[in-house]
Amino acid sequence: MSYARKSVVVRARLLAPAVLLIGLAACSGKDETAAPAADAKPAAAAPATTAPAAEPAVSSKVQAMGSEELREAASQALRDNRMYAPAGDNAIEYYLALRDKTPDDASVKSALTDLLPYTLIAAEQNMAREDFEEGQRLIALIEKVDPKAPALPRLKQGITRGVEVAALRTTEETERVKREAEAKTKQLAEQQKLAEQRTREAAAAQQIASQQAAATPAAAAPAPAAQDAERQAAARREAEQRQQQAAAQAAAAAAARQTVAPTLRPVSTPAPRYPADALRSNTSGEVLVEITVGTDGSVTSARVLRATPARTFDREALAAVKRWRFEPVAAPVTTRRTLAFSPGG
Repeated sequence: MSYARKSVVVRARLLAPAVLLIGLAACSGKDETAAPAADAKPAAAAPATTAPAAEPAVSSKVQAMGSEELREAASQALRDNRMYAPAGDNAIEYYLALRDKTPDDASVKSALTDLLPYTLIAAEQNMAREDFEEGQRLIALIEKVDPKAPALPRLKQGITRGVEVAALRTTEETERVKREAEAKTKQLAEQQKLAEQRTREAAAAQQIASQQAAATPAAAAPAPAAQDAERQAAARREAEQRQQQAAAQAAAAAAARQTVAPTLRPVSTPAPRYPADALRSNTSGEVLVEITVGTDGSVTSARVLRATPARTFDREALAAVKRWRFEPVAAPVTTRRTLAFSPGG
């Protein structure tokens, strides 16, 4: 049976985490008696692991917890709908650590099977919004739950292709900004050259006027009137020079701002919750949101620009992006992101 079909079977249980908790509670007595036998098994009986990754799928803090502590933490995570996030404090990590400690516990294996389709959906959503770091973490969890999951090759290939496309887009954007900055600099240099030429022409005209005034007999024009005219002309020239300098400085500042446009680097972008009605009706869609990130990296405002279908995923999309966090930036940044909702693996 494919994971997409299996997700239909297990939706009701995961949408009501209390059902899973009741099942775990019913098995708790049997787990207590079986635990010593599991612990007594030699190291060779432990589940086989894949090749070591840069970071373990399950955090060391979770791995260090005891069986009962893991069971309670997993139950609380289900009640809080923390099925696969945040990292180090979610149900699937707790159950994976518990499976390592009690490999014969059928209820733990069943819980992981139920959680797997939702982790697949979350991985694809993170890849769709280009949060490849979070997507890679979720793929590592999926691989630890089931190294032979059919969706794994497609997800890994999607991560690799997405990173390459994002890197190429970043390079193209950098080149575009560089070209625009060079064009602005060239334009500014031409404006400054033109301003200097006009200043030289004005100085030459003033010199000619001064020479002509000196050649005119003193009786032809009263000295005070000529001095006033000269002062007024000098004041006008000075005002024009100040205006030209201000325009040149403004153009340089604009070019500098465009050259150092901030780049958003995500720190935490949790996936949105899947609406229960949409999940039951197998409805998929996407929401285009516009967010403004403040200088501290938090989302200060968010609004929906387009949603398909309308008003089905808007609320969960806005609730998710308002929890996003990015690295601090020099100035507020407004950007657009698309959140995809797909019930299939």
